[in-house]
Amino acid sequence: MTLSLCMIVKNEEDVLERCLSSCKGLFNEIIIVDTGSSDSTKQIAHKFTNSVYDFKWINDFSAARNYSFNLAKSDFVMWLDADDVITPTELEKLKKLKDNLTSKTDVVMLKYAVAFDKQNNTTFSYYRERILNRSKNFVWEDPVHEVITPRGNIEYANIQIEHRKVKPTAEGRNLKIYEELITQKQPLKPRQMFYFARELYFNNKINRAIIMFKKFLKTRNGYKENYIEACLNLSKCHQINKNFSSAKQSLFNSFMFDTPRSEILCELGNIFMLEKNYNSAIYYFNLALNNKPNAQNGGFILLDCYNFIPYVQLCVCHYNIKNFEQAKHYHNLAKKLKPNNLIILQNDKIFN
Repeated sequence: MTLSLCMIVKNEEDVLERCLSSCKGLFNEIIIVDTGSSDSTKQIAHKFTNSVYDFKWINDFSAARNYSFNLAKSDFVMWLDADDVITPTELEKLKKLKDNLTSKTDVVMLKYAVAFDKQNNTTFSYYRERILNRSKNFVWEDPVHEVITPRGNIEYANIQIEHRKVKPTAEGRNLKIYEELITQKQPLKPRQMFYFARELYFNNKINRAIIMFKKFLKTRNGYKENYIEACLNLSKCHQINKNFSSAKQSLFNSFMFDTPRSEILCELGNIFMLEKNYNSAIYYFNLALNNKPNAQNGGFILLDCYNFIPYVQLCVCHYNIKNFEQAKHYHNLAKKLKPNNLIILQNDKIFN
């Protein structure tokens, strides 16, 4: 099977060469669609491919991505962002995966690592639809936070793409696109409501975010993991407003959608710690430790919520109720995971 890389770019001179160099030898063709660069992005792209195209930006990421996919000629297409990186180990895995691809595969889901700690451990990841069978005519949807809905024969591969930003996203860019949709009186689908609410939250428009999260949670035809994440984000909005009762209730509401996630349980523990209700906090942090992350459910996974954070917080809780032996026990468990973490080094001084 042959494989095309399809990318959309704009002013990516800081990262594009890093990205394309990291995946050398993997693709049969590389297609770069530029949406209006004013720097040397296109010159860098031409070092790796002659298939560099222009696309007039219309505030719609899906439109640009669909244009790039329509230019592909290989059996399968794969997308990357300019600030993505494939490590040598993962590149070898991808080459083997490509060698074993057959026309029976419709979608290959790959891990997407988007946040890292100071020791370079992945702290935030989730699966994305990454390699797609071109004959199935997959289409990108939504103008921002664009997505392809997986269907057919879906395979999950233990291969990770790393998202390594060197500069922040332009402030308010995504929010502006949603605001334009509303101005044009386009009704938002449940998924768009969810991501619009998140953009409001990330841009510190807390009261509007609360309204939109609540509106989204009243729908029932959206994606389960989005509802759970909405409960978590809504709780954080209430905490910013110092409404801790509503913050806890929002987290409890997430239990209606599925079994509790450790991200939810840790947030409950954190609120009870703020209230100095250490026994309740201990209860929820222990529950968080009993969970295993399920990357294939499609949700956002904060990996530290399944071990490191509960260990650290259980150490603090037990210390505050003067159960020093247990506090030291959890400190040592956390220390094994991240011995050079600043919190661990500070707690080491206390115990010493």
